[in-house]
Amino acid sequence: MFSHDIIIVGSGLAGLRAAMEVAGHYDVAVLTKVYPSRSHSGAAQGGVAAALSNVDGDTPEAHIYDTVKGADYLGDQDAIEIMCNDAPRTIIEMEHFGCAFSRTQENRIAQRAFGGHSFQRACFSADRTGHALLHTLFEQTMKRSGKLQIYSEWYVTRLIVRDGVCRGVVAMDIKTGRTEVFHGRAVLFGTGGYGRAYQITSNAYANTGDGITAAYRAGLPLMDMEFVQFHPTGLYQHGILLSEAARGEGGYLLNGNNERFMGKYAPTKMELGPRDIVSRSAQTEINEGRGAGPKKDYVLLDLRHLGRDKILERLPQIYHLAKDFLGVDALDEPVPITPTAHYSMGGIPTDNDCQALADEKGGKVTGFFAAGECACVSVHGANRLGTNSLLEAMVFGRRAGKKLAEVTSSLPLSPVSEKEELAAARREVDLILHNKATEDLATIRNELREAMTNKVGVYRNAGDMEAAHEKIKELQDRFTRVKVTGGAKFNTNLVEALELSHTLEYSELIVAGAQARQESRGAHARDDFPKRDDQNWMKHTMAFRRPEGGFELRYKPVRVTRFQPEERKY
Repeated sequence: MFSHDIIIVGSGLAGLRAAMEVAGHYDVAVLTKVYPSRSHSGAAQGGVAAALSNVDGDTPEAHIYDTVKGADYLGDQDAIEIMCNDAPRTIIEMEHFGCAFSRTQENRIAQRAFGGHSFQRACFSADRTGHALLHTLFEQTMKRSGKLQIYSEWYVTRLIVRDGVCRGVVAMDIKTGRTEVFHGRAVLFGTGGYGRAYQITSNAYANTGDGITAAYRAGLPLMDMEFVQFHPTGLYQHGILLSEAARGEGGYLLNGNNERFMGKYAPTKMELGPRDIVSRSAQTEINEGRGAGPKKDYVLLDLRHLGRDKILERLPQIYHLAKDFLGVDALDEPVPITPTAHYSMGGIPTDNDCQALADEKGGKVTGFFAAGECACVSVHGANRLGTNSLLEAMVFGRRAGKKLAEVTSSLPLSPVSEKEELAAARREVDLILHNKATEDLATIRNELREAMTNKVGVYRNAGDMEAAHEKIKELQDRFTRVKVTGGAKFNTNLVEALELSHTLEYSELIVAGAQARQESRGAHARDDFPKRDDQNWMKHTMAFRRPEGGFELRYKPVRVTRFQPEERKY
């Protein structure tokens, strides 16, 4: 058994930013499924939002309003105020840490337009912003490496919570297959999102929702799982993200008739409408037969009018992705795109200091925290504005770290039954390795992702979601007979099976929350309930796991401070 004061699971922006606050003050461990510099935060491209003084007229107040409106009024406004007010300090801090932001002619941090924002407030580093931020924080963490220990390629399978107190985690060393208990006073999850439930997704292969499932199985609720954001510009057939930066720099969206179709859907914002609206608009064009290509199953991102110099300076990654994966030269021809599952608004519910909630009444789990995409504060509500995810991860990663620094010394090092926890973890592995193996792992995974993409995607309805629910129950049963050969030692198939087990569990909650929410709000768009219903649905969904099996949905109200719900127009 390993023992540390603080155990941070995940090495993206949220986890590393928290680690910086507590390194040197406590004995800190960072556990990560991938090497830290490969964390999915590095895949973010377009920018990070802040109302800096170098854009005339922009203020944190305007940022707050844009975020509340973008969230379709489901975001908790006190949390949104914290994030937007702290944004300028966060950007200046990252610059001082050494992040190489793109610059203006006056040598200020460059900012570009982004969907749903009323000012150019997306600070960026070409179209590799997440990469620049992640490597900056990784360097700062390595600077403190003598004060914390990083366990790379350890896969956390269990969160240990007993009597309302978090006591550590159980993790498997992927290389050796050995399972260990990590005992601690406090645990922070920064484990990322759950986009890999979908077939077409911009998410890395590692984004399988392991952290949220571990919390759920430990007795914690999950909040707003039905809200999954689709990004409008995923590379056709691959889902690889083509950043919103392309539209922020002036790119057009065209249908198969060569029309800029966004004029019909968001006439004042055009291509810079919020992602939920732009994704639905693109999907509508495809569904109604105005798509491009032989099958009319995609629309087009046109950058040609931007010119070679601007494309290669500001959007080099987009240019190379289109060329490498589709053979399309964006200098000369438009790029085929479709909506792609991109971001998880739901996750582990927390207070504004990132401490995990135990119930809908505000009770807390002692010693357990979450930040970043795996958490639901909720600053994004029903729909996240582009550039707010990197901001959330850094603002609330820092807040989590500061709260951990404040409270960890007073938290008990509660006893853990190492034998009992290891036995439970090994039972899960044994059930996979030693069963009536008749089912193929990849087939189950693909069938799940196809069902989620086709039945619980950009548009939803009762019939499709019921079919998805039935399919998930079928796949959960078939998974008990999945075939995985070999032992635990460096068995990537075993890791993938554990990931699939987690995905099957939370996918049921995505569908259940969406079935219950009889309205359309943000990323949750129902054909059979096309209107937003503030009278009945101005509330968060909370899913609780029943000890006897199954789950229960409860609700808690949205926190409104200044901005009352109004019709959302762009």
